[in-house]
Amino acid sequence: MVHPRIGGARESPIMTNPAINLDTDRLLADLDTLLAMPSLGGTAAEVDIQRHLAREWRSEGLLVDEWDIDLEQITADPEFPGMEVARAQAVGVTATLAGTGGGRTLLINGHTDVVPPGDLGAWSADPFTPRLEQRGGIDVIVGRGACDMKAGLVAGWAAVRAIAASGVRLRGDVIIAPVVGEEDGGLGTFALLRHGVSADMCIVPEPTSLDLVPANGGALTFRLVVRGAATHASRRTEGVSAIEKFIPVMHAIAAYEAERNADVDPLMARWPLAYPISIGTVHAGDWASTVPDLLTAEGRLGVALDESVDDARSRLEAAVAAACSLDPWLHDHPVEVQWWGGQFASGRTDLAHPVITELGEVHRELTGADPLIYGGPYGSDLRLLSGLGGIPTVQYGPGDAARAHAPDEYVPVDEVITCARALIQMILRTCA
Repeated sequence: MVHPRIGGARESPIMTNPAINLDTDRLLADLDTLLAMPSLGGTAAEVDIQRHLAREWRSEGLLVDEWDIDLEQITADPEFPGMEVARAQAVGVTATLAGTGGGRTLLINGHTDVVPPGDLGAWSADPFTPRLEQRGGIDVIVGRGACDMKAGLVAGWAAVRAIAASGVRLRGDVIIAPVVGEEDGGLGTFALLRHGVSADMCIVPEPTSLDLVPANGGALTFRLVVRGAATHASRRTEGVSAIEKFIPVMHAIAAYEAERNADVDPLMARWPLAYPISIGTVHAGDWASTVPDLLTAEGRLGVALDESVDDARSRLEAAVAAACSLDPWLHDHPVEVQWWGGQFASGRTDLAHPVITELGEVHRELTGADPLIYGGPYGSDLRLLSGLGGIPTVQYGPGDAARAHAPDEYVPVDEVITCARALIQMILRTCA
């Protein structure tokens, strides 16, 4: 797609640095290229996009480390965060703009995997053909992954390119790390940390509408197995319907959800439901005129800030067990709670850390406004970077997370460019 000289691509009157030129046309062209790659988790395109970025960054003179992730070894690690799609191959990549030594290292981490587009009929055009449109009077780029989060990753790439081209000498290193498997557990960032990558601070340009998000609630995928007793539907009172036995469990989970959200951390107070418990799939029965003897339901448990994964699991299990104790059948045939797939702990970074305070100052200088600071109700790689990796991390990126995973997903062009300018300034503050 050829971009006209649209409003968001013009030079801002607030320059990041007179000696540093942000090539916005190249930024938008790179974003088009990545959006045209259908890098769904577990597909060949998820590998291809990593290889593509490694080639591009080598051609730009960055120090590139590219490696095949040993899936058998990494998934056997006791701390592995889980995976929900099958993969035969996965690739890790870092690109470093090396400093002269003695400075702080800044990591820019962003995932290249995207979720499926869903109902294609809900899209106005092909999800993997990026296009420029106007929404609400502003220029936006539409395509799967535009908001979540290829635009943020490309903003980081453009910032590193601009610094490299400027001739500014940095003392510290800048590392840009595209990762796979974020959407289904965090494989790529977990492998990145196990590969030995570290930094003094990290910015993840996930969609935050250019607000600062220093904390995330966690998210644990669970499965409920409800057993009944099958019989012919004409004599259903002599059997036990697993569907009917699931109903009181659902009510108990709803009550427990309300209890968990009665008093939340101030960082999460903006959300009407900070720590949701959601049932996403329900499967039961195999014949219309048979009382169903098995129901499986899969869902997501929101983990509170500073709540351990073990505590979150045991509390949901206790709520389900309490519901079962009130029903004679379920008392003798309790619902089984299984934990599978992505297991996202919660995570947070100290609000006084420079990655937050300095990025807030940069945003204020560029826009004239203070960014909002709050926690996200979703799981992300922030918890791996800050928890397992010990790297103070904040999310700051273009786009509204409400558009992520939605049909006609889009990102405002001006936010992408502002994000790139902010990252340039953060690189200078952190590494120069």
